Amino acid sequence: MKKRIQRQEIIRDIVRRKRIRTQHEIVDLLISRGFKCTQATVSRDVEELKLTKSAGGYYVLAEDQHLQRMVHDLTEIVHRTGNLLVVHAQGGTAAGVAAAIDLAGLDGVLGTVSGDTTLLVICENDEKAALIEAELLYFMGEVQKS
Repeated sequence: MKKRIQRQEIIRDIVRRKRIRTQHEIVDLLISRGFKCTQATVSRDVEELKLTKSAGGYYVLAEDQHLQRMVHDLTEIVHRTGNLLVVHAQGGTAAGVAAAIDLAGLDGVLGTVSGDTTLLVICENDEKAALIEAELLYFMGEVQKS
């Protein structure tokens, strides 16, 4: 049970950080991280994690797909200061963007506070805030994700 949970956390991380098209790519990356697994095991993990394919043919987590849509369509500016992110959204949509961030369960996000057009994302530390900022900017289409 513990190995499955660890493996699925690694899969979540892999899918969030890389553009993965096949389960075989996931298997290879898991093996490189010390997990012994087969494509059949990864297939079960994909189903349990509810991974879907994006329009570009890449695996995405369901909650990330929703977040990506919300951020891409509604977010105008992301500004980081220390461990805080100030996000400006279209009028009346900040609460929805904040809820999408909360539901995505991004590593390092402690919570959000929103108004009508602005939301505050509180992160664990400056480093996590920088990673979340990069993720949001990537979803906005402003930078290429490595």
